[in-house]
Amino acid sequence: MSLPPEKASELKQLIHQQLSKMDVHGRIREILAETIREELAPDQQQLSTEDLIKALKRRGIIDDVMKELNFVTDNVDQELPSSPKQPVCFTDRQSTLLKKTNIDPTRRYLYLQVLGGKAFLEHLQEPEPLPGQACSTFTLCLHFRNQRFRSKPVPCACEPDFHDGFLLEVHRENLGDGTRMADSTTMLSISDPVHMVLIKTDIFAETTLVASYFLEWRSVLGSENGVTSLTVELMGVGTESKVSVGILNIKLEMYPPLNQTLSQEVVNTQLALERQKTAEKERLFLVYAKQWWREYLQIRPSHNSRLVKIFAQDENGINRPVCSYVKPLRAGRLLDTPRQAARFVNVLGYERAPVIGGGGKQEQWCTLLAFLCRNKGDCEDHANLLCSLLLGYGLEAFVCVGTKAKGVPHAWVMTCGTDGTVTFWDSLTGHRYLHKPINPDEPPAAEQPKPLYPYRTIGCVFNHQTFLGNCQPSDSVESCVFDLNDESKWKPMSEEAVKSVCAPGATTSLPPFPPLCASTIDASVTSNEIEMQLRLLVSEHRKDLGLTTVWEDQLSYLLSPALASYEFERTTSISAGNEEFQDAIRRAVPDGHTFKGFPIHFVYRNARRAFATCLRSPFCEEIICCRGDQVRLAVRVRVFTYPESACAVWIMFACKYRSVL
Repeated sequence: MSLPPEKASELKQLIHQQLSKMDVHGRIREILAETIREELAPDQQQLSTEDLIKALKRRGIIDDVMKELNFVTDNVDQELPSSPKQPVCFTDRQSTLLKKTNIDPTRRYLYLQVLGGKAFLEHLQEPEPLPGQACSTFTLCLHFRNQRFRSKPVPCACEPDFHDGFLLEVHRENLGDGTRMADSTTMLSISDPVHMVLIKTDIFAETTLVASYFLEWRSVLGSENGVTSLTVELMGVGTESKVSVGILNIKLEMYPPLNQTLSQEVVNTQLALERQKTAEKERLFLVYAKQWWREYLQIRPSHNSRLVKIFAQDENGINRPVCSYVKPLRAGRLLDTPRQAARFVNVLGYERAPVIGGGGKQEQWCTLLAFLCRNKGDCEDHANLLCSLLLGYGLEAFVCVGTKAKGVPHAWVMTCGTDGTVTFWDSLTGHRYLHKPINPDEPPAAEQPKPLYPYRTIGCVFNHQTFLGNCQPSDSVESCVFDLNDESKWKPMSEEAVKSVCAPGATTSLPPFPPLCASTIDASVTSNEIEMQLRLLVSEHRKDLGLTTVWEDQLSYLLSPALASYEFERTTSISAGNEEFQDAIRRAVPDGHTFKGFPIHFVYRNARRAFATCLRSPFCEEIICCRGDQVRLAVRVRVFTYPESACAVWIMFACKYRSVL
């Protein structure tokens, strides 16, 4: 493998710096003197190079140097996916030092550098942040062939100071090709784009999706020396998908350098053929969908008002078949059970797509990467993710589209058991409901099952392979029969038609699904931090009321089992450990004293915001503002972490005091 002269001199300089840093020269001199003194015969005057290398090897100097010499990349963080495919591992998320990573010289890498941004005009008037001052930040998240990366946060500005490098491994996913270095022709057939998502985080840790962009990286295969620079214009999301939000300067470089580059004409021809093939598949599916819809309306004219959702707009305003938003997703070792997966989806934040002005709900179904990076989304985003995870666990799962009370559109998940049981999973609350249909032909006096779920109507169900329109006389959920194989009740779309545009790799316009990433939050440290902040807030609040505050640490500690029990119950629907908690509290509260406790649950880690919410509850305010004799206060915080740094935060305020009649 040959290096260009400038790279060779740069490499020599790096090696020289590393040797100086380790004081290798000094150690070699010591060993040289020692070897001459101990090993040379009195009549032998010279020491050969071979003898010196043997001595260095024997004392482990060469091994030490080889361990220290790693490939150095710029400031990047690679998130840790649950998949075993982790070609590069970056650590130390907060560090601003250069990161080091070992690279496999038999693999091919794409080195993507982001070298600053410009024309982020919304931040034209943004003042320069003072040192140490909190400010809004931009973070760039990337996904490429099962690898995820996150840039270091940079202050929001008209010209944000992005200077990050990402080392992306380019490899074939077919078995047997993993050990062979990909050549230019092989890489030209890899149509996966680099998905880039730009997130803005404000000073209150609230996240906003700024842009979502699919970078076509294969232009580098036709560039001289395998290096090219691009200017990428980022467009807004939702209603602003036609408006530019800013420009990123990007440099792409193949490592090791390509022995043979393709002509730009060959690359352009391949990309044009792929676009043409995708456009034809999408056109044929659209023709089929229109025909299916006409047939569906001919069954019953009232079907026109049912929520039968065949296409949905993503964050870039592109209409895509709803089946493409779902795919079996395995969580590796990050989530153990389907119910734990439901809890994880439940603790991701809920936020309706933003709309400027009135006019009802703005539709926006996010791609999975945009949803995960923002850590919040609409009910459809939650339902798509939960359905994908349940499919990954081998369940027969579908996303249901219908309405809740007052005709509000809603999406939830349904699983069908092998014994015919139908279970609804609410992706926003984590609740599960068994469905027992009401028989409308029964006499009025007959006892009917009372539905506990909040859903009113259902228009269609779908997953990654199946789309079914509800064609029963009534679209009411309580009277709906979920025999999905009965075409007189559910009108199916052709599975072949769905697969032609929704199967993995079917079209180049289909966003690849990213793996889930492990949490980077230390649950114990975060719990302590929030607890200390809440103690301070409570003390200040009571001081304003003219009250003193005495904390009892032992009582605070006794609240921990209750919080663990609440989270266990949310995850498994099983209550456990309550008897021990009650017994411990009875022992801790003396005769003649009163104990009061107030548990509350949040999915964010902002202590001040949580405290303000708690004060709105009269029960909690009664505890925090407790007056009496021998008042002792306690607060306990327990943070439960989930993938993607999602959190369930349980807080319990408590007090005990002597009852005075």
